[in-house]
Amino acid sequence: MRVLGIDPGTGSFDLFGMEGDKVILDTSLSVPKVAEDPNILLETAAKVFPLDVIVGPSGYGIPVTKIKDMGDRELDLMVPDDKSIPLYGGIRMVLRRMKEQGFPVQFTPGVIHLPTVPDYRKANKLDMGTADKVCCTALAIRDQAEHFNIDYSQTSFILAEVGFGFTAIIGVEAGKIVDGFGGTAGGPGFLAAGNIDAELVLRLKSFPGTAIFTGGARDASSDPNLTPEEMAQEPEKYSASWNMMLESIARGIAAMTVAVPRPREILLSGRLTRVSRIARALDAALSRFGKVRIVGRKANTAKEAAEGAYIIGEGLLGGKYKGNVDGMQLKGARGTMFDHILIKGIDFRKP
Repeated sequence: MRVLGIDPGTGSFDLFGMEGDKVILDTSLSVPKVAEDPNILLETAAKVFPLDVIVGPSGYGIPVTKIKDMGDRELDLMVPDDKSIPLYGGIRMVLRRMKEQGFPVQFTPGVIHLPTVPDYRKANKLDMGTADKVCCTALAIRDQAEHFNIDYSQTSFILAEVGFGFTAIIGVEAGKIVDGFGGTAGGPGFLAAGNIDAELVLRLKSFPGTAIFTGGARDASSDPNLTPEEMAQEPEKYSASWNMMLESIARGIAAMTVAVPRPREILLSGRLTRVSRIARALDAALSRFGKVRIVGRKANTAKEAAEGAYIIGEGLLGGKYKGNVDGMQLKGARGTMFDHILIKGIDFRKP
């Protein structure tokens, strides 16, 4: 079977596909390039047609859904219609055109939709890890199972997925996601503030969607164009940024040990973990929680989420990763990200 995974990241759109043991696509497109011409994403995917399934882009996630069943509500749940974020408009247009052109797309859930995460951990959360973070976790489960030659059901780890914009911490026990911190509810990322204080929100005159992509490690520096590589090259110069990143990830791992008290490993993935100095610093900072290892992957160019999306697609079709997907109980995902709000006296936009 021919399967393609797509990851709509903060810095790049990544595509990874395989037919059996043969890689058929392994590429990355910059976000500005896709935002300028969303058709380039469709054209890149179409180059490897025919495909049995394409997984993603699913944004915040919905229960496993075929694109033919995507209406306005499903689209709004995955990708908000926020005019302040041009990229969202591009993704929405791409998804509509994929439906019009009959692309064999399946959408997949975020952490909050999974039955393996207890409801009490979902209280007052919207984003515990988007669909792409679930894809990264599927890759990490496969990697640990292969690394130790164990069954998917024996995998146990805490994953730090350190992207260009956001950082997510995902807990896995017995091959299942049991908890997650992500997005604005997680710690600071390289771009994103994370942990936004509701007291701050109360005092704001406005809160445009683009604001969630600010306030992180880059903004802790005096350089608005700082890159992760530059930060790692001179950690003393950018000490506020450097310490913000490292400490927030360590704090997230420590908190996740409540849900996964004895992880077999601490696994790392994401764009920033491919910066050698950051990877070494994370190894040193996180080794107190267990052995630290970077997730292995077959892709040379595409990020982990794209390869994880491929794994999920293969599993959904009953292929060689069926046990991985079944163990994660992805087909049992239910509800929406708005189902667990307990706070009273508030009115919020809900698709």
